[in-house]
Amino acid sequence: MKRLRRRKEEGEVWTEEPVSAADQSEPVAEAEGEDRIGWQTTTAGLSGMTKLARVAAWVLVASGPLTGVAALLGSSSPAQGAPKKTSVARQASGTGPAGFATLYVEAFLEAGEGTEKALAPYYAGSLALTIPPGTRSVTRSAVIGARETAPGYWSVTVAATVSVKDKKGTAGPASVQYYRVGVQALGPENAGGTSSSSDAPVGYTATSLPAQVAAPEALKPGALGYGTSRGSSTSDPATDTAGGFLNAYLAGNGDLSRYTSPGVHLQPVAPALYTAVKVTHVDDDSTSAGDQKVPGDGAKRHLLVTISATDKDGRAFPLSYALELRSRAGRWEVAALADAPVLKPGSQPSTAPATPAPDSDGDSTPTPAAASASPSPSSS
Repeated sequence: MKRLRRRKEEGEVWTEEPVSAADQSEPVAEAEGEDRIGWQTTTAGLSGMTKLARVAAWVLVASGPLTGVAALLGSSSPAQGAPKKTSVARQASGTGPAGFATLYVEAFLEAGEGTEKALAPYYAGSLALTIPPGTRSVTRSAVIGARETAPGYWSVTVAATVSVKDKKGTAGPASVQYYRVGVQALGPENAGGTSSSSDAPVGYTATSLPAQVAAPEALKPGALGYGTSRGSSTSDPATDTAGGFLNAYLAGNGDLSRYTSPGVHLQPVAPALYTAVKVTHVDDDSTSAGDQKVPGDGAKRHLLVTISATDKDGRAFPLSYALELRSRAGRWEVAALADAPVLKPGSQPSTAPATPAPDSDGDSTPTPAAASASPSPSSS
């Protein structure tokens, strides 16, 4: 049992005190005694527990607003240990739609009257052709652009080398033509579709006939990062190393590891298609063409090497290679066969008028931008 005490001091505060065993044995008739000691008019009579209870009560009253603010802030901010949700950008692949569009364009160009059903796997619309089958023939084709215009819907541009026969059946000169196709894809994202399931069925369909479009604009490449021309003299140690490396790499003349840095492992072209390689020009990023001294170990130099590779029939073919050389023990060694020539920092391509490039027979071959995009024979 517990005995209740109270004090009237600017109001009433009820407190509880534990009752000893002796107090528990007091008769109930002593309630009058409780009335005698229950009301106190001075603080001297307060017990330790009573003081503690009063202090605790005032602390609770004073801290009430602060506790409410802390609770409000705590409810509005995420827990420190709670994981944050991150959105993953959708990455759909255009490989499937691009391949489908290529097959569709090839079939469309070579189809004719009576063979319209050959387009059924690609296009479900009605089509009636009036030209003889085989009027147009495709010797090669390639995708030059694939863009997703909406989830699962692709715009694919295909370049095709097309030859057209005249009324007598004689094939005319081939020209590069460009066609754009709208393709809807069904399936997972890695097939160009929208499904998140890797087991979703895959399929493609064209939304219309191909549209013949203009060739993309030709570009002039930006400046390369080779400021020094060294010509073709093999007296320069760097040029000599490059020539020996490419002879071993393309023609199998010599041990490839003889020209590479330690730890560099490159496989030669096999089978060797050429019998000899000759350096025709070298550009590098050195400070001076006259400086032929090999620097101390660890120095680097980047070369753009143009060669003439001769096959077993004596025909010569020009090729270019970007090499990274590193000095060691007083000589240059090939540290890397670069993926592409080095660009000058900040270099950007620019638009340029297309000019015909002369071929080996003195004729001119149009660049892709200048290639004829002749209209296809009419179809209805």
